[in-house]
Formats: sequence, structure tokens, C-alpha cells
Amino acid sequence: MRIFSKSKLLALRQCPKRLWLEIHRPNLREDSAATEASFQAGNQVGEIARQIYDPHKLGALIDVNADGFTGALERSAELLKLDQPIFEAGFSAGGALAFADVMLPEQIGDQQVWHMVEVKSSTSVKDYHRDDVAVQAYVAQSAGVALQSIALAHIDSSWTYPGNGDYRGLLKESDLTEEAFSRTEEVQAWVAQAQQTAALPAEPAIETGLHCDTPYACGFYDYCTRNQPKAQYPIHWLPRFGAAAQAFADQGVFELAQVADDLLNPKQLLVKTHTLANTVYFDAEGAAADLAPYPLPAYFLDFETINFAVPIWKGTRPYQQNVFQFSLHTLAESGHLAHCEFLDVSGEDPAMPFAQALIAGCGTRGPVYVYNAGFEGSRIRELAARYPELSAALLAIHDRMVDLLPIARDRYYHPSQQGSWSIKKVLPAVVPELRYDRLDGVQDGGMAMEAFQEAIHPSTLLERKAQIKKQLLAYCKLDTYAMVRLWQVFAGRADLKL
Repeated sequence: MRIFSKSKLLALRQCPKRLWLEIHRPNLREDSAATEASFQAGNQVGEIARQIYDPHKLGALIDVNADGFTGALERSAELLKLDQPIFEAGFSAGGALAFADVMLPEQIGDQQVWHMVEVKSSTSVKDYHRDDVAVQAYVAQSAGVALQSIALAHIDSSWTYPGNGDYRGLLKESDLTEEAFSRTEEVQAWVAQAQQTAALPAEPAIETGLHCDTPYACGFYDYCTRNQPKAQYPIHWLPRFGAAAQAFADQGVFELAQVADDLLNPKQLLVKTHTLANTVYFDAEGAAADLAPYPLPAYFLDFETINFAVPIWKGTRPYQQNVFQFSLHTLAESGHLAHCEFLDVSGEDPAMPFAQALIAGCGTRGPVYVYNAGFEGSRIRELAARYPELSAALLAIHDRMVDLLPIARDRYYHPSQQGSWSIKKVLPAVVPELRYDRLDGVQDGGMAMEAFQEAIHPSTLLERKAQIKKQLLAYCKLDTYAMVRLWQVFAGRADLKL
């Protein structure tokens, strides 16, 4: 009989085809960068959990990579006879295998029992976490563990890091004992279904659908869609059409041209019309009118941020968007274009010097253009709340902000945008000679966050740190120069040599 790990059973819950491929064709799996990042966040939170649940370092950690599965299970069984916290304790019974993040001993009369804690990097309990905990409880109880209770610990996003490595309060427990213990027969059915699925001579015939991204983005998606019709103009290019696009796909409809006009809102119809006709929509008069109230000088501003699951800077919260870089282009009344920037890769909290440099760079008059004002606006308000002495100056910058995104969305569309108005799509359409894919190393916000984390890591060599800093500066500078050029086209200022 095959033994299934918890992750395999959860793969079954998402899609039996995924389980079959995990077992028989694992080489086809390609996890996304976002999936890899979530794994890293989970590992980091797991390390902090060991500090929280074992502050005096009396516990034991099972290392399955060092001991192997058999050794890890044997060591776990021995440690369960003792009175100490255990991390990554392994159990195998009932056709399944699982490792518990945290096992804490408790005493009820003369009997030692265990409290199990599963640790997650999310900020709330998800439905698939409940399946996870049900499997853990089933395997532990089937293995004869005196399991008294089981909880899921997730991040409390309202908690603020006090500094000095004190992470008490980072995790919040939700008791799932009653629910998990009541699902034994359900988990047994999953194990039986997994046995049947794994024994199939070929992968199950299951079409792709919404389940491919729920609850995880499946690493086999490219494989599963390899033979699907490749639309010339896919329906999913229609903005805000996700659920409807899936409904059409379920009916074998993938092409934009096959969607009736009367099913579309004005923005979707615009995308369809100009995509199929391969024509550009540009309301030049309307764009110029939108920008006419804002004379020069003008500022063009972009932020880069990092959101740590486990905060590293005092006074910050889990998953808070922490600013670490900005680029600022200034267009004077004379038409002269200047640039200043801020980037701190020291590893120290950059918020205060960032705010001070921002105030110094933005002057006191003239519009401050951004692309998606909600993002930069929220960061400025957060800085103002954190540093009351800078609040007035920061909020003054906030009040001068002008958002180029709604102007682009209302006044311009090029078929190459594929239904998106992100600046990464709009810039090469409006100004073809400028492209993000020509940048070295860092080409989007996700890559910027990864690069920054590498730059501030203590083990990063100075030469590599300098290389990353150069790449980050070039990327953020292009973001604001892109806004300058978009403004120039939208404002009808071909007279300026920018």
C-alpha cells in the first residue's frame, strides 16, 4: 500500500490529476515565483514559531533531510516519550504521513498529552488549512499519539514588532480541535481515493478550470494546457471578465471575437473593438484637457516597497508595505528635466531617511504625478502617521498627487496592452523605444523586492550588493521617466525635448 504525505492528500483535494502527476510525472511541475516566495515565507515563519513556542530552547527539532524518513519517524517516537517541545515530529499511520510544526506536552492528571500547532504564514484561517489540520489530526491519532488538542497559528497582521528579536504576539492561535477530530472518516476517504488515483495507468481526464488556482497555483498548469486551443485574441484580455471568461472556456469558447458585444461593458467593448481591428484608441483632446489644470513645475514619483511576513524593523507590522526606494523626476517650467533618487540597502530601517529625502525632493508647489495613486498615497499617509513631526510636509505632498492611471485608462488603448493598463504594458505602446525587458536584472516590482532582500542579507558580498543597487536604481528611474514620457504624449507637449 502506498503511503501519502499530507501535501499529496492536499494535492488530491485540489485536483486528482495533480496528485497523479505529482506521483508519476513530478518533473513536469513548474512552480511560479509567487509560489516559491510563499514557501520561503512559510519557512521563515516556521523558524520564528520555534522561538515563540520554545523561548528557553528546551525543545528538539526533527530534521528529515538529515535523518531520512525512517530515522525521523523513529526519533519522533522516542521524543514523544519525553516532556519537551518537539518541532517537525513525524507520524505515519492509516496510509498517510505527516510532520507537525509544533508539539507541546501537557499534563492531565498522571497522563502526558500533546497540543499540536500547525503554523501558517497567512493572516487568517483558510478553508484549505482546515483540511490540512484534519489530516494532521488523523495521522497523529492513527499513530497512537495522545493528541489532546490541535490549533492553527497564523500571523496577526495588526501586531507591531517591538524590536530586539521579540516576536511574542506575532502568531494568533485558532482552536480547531473539535472540527479536526470529527473528520476522521472524511480523511480516510481521501486516503482511499488517493490510492485509487495513484493506481490509475494514466492521468485522470480533468479539464483545467478555476480549481487550477484554488487554493494554490498548480505547477502543472502549463502541461495541462499544452494541447488546448491557443486563442489569437484570448477572452481573458477583457478587463474584469475573469469568471465569465472561465464560463466561456468551459463551453470551448476562447476567442475574443466569439463574445457578443451586448455582453460587454464599454471598457471591455473598447478592448475588443481595437484589439480585433488592430487600431489604437487615443482621445488626445480629452487627455490634454485632463492635464491642463496642472502647470509646470511637475514631479513624477514612484516608490518601491518590501513586505515581510516577519517584520525586521521596529515599529512595523507583518506584511506592511515598507518603503525602501523612490525615484523622482522634476520637470521645470523651462522644460529642463532633473532626477533625484533614494535607495538604502544597508539593512537598517529606511523609512525616516526616505521620508526626509522625499520632502526635500518634492518642493512645495506643482503636481506630483504617480501611476496608481492609491499605492503611493497609502505609503505617504502611513509615513505621516509614523512620523508626526514630518506629517504636515508629507501630507502636503499627498494633496498634490495627480494619478496618470485613470487618464491612461480613459483616454488610451493599444492592442499590445492585452487588456491591461499597467505601466509595463502602456509604456512600450506609447513610447516604443522604452522597454522594461531591456533592463538588466530587475524588470518588475516582484523582482525588485527579491533583489532588495538579497541586497540587505548579511551574507551578500559587497560587489553583489553594489550590482543590485545599480539594477534597482535603473529600474525605478525608468518607472518615473516612463511617467514623464506618458505625460508628454497625453499633454500634447511634443515641443519638449525629453
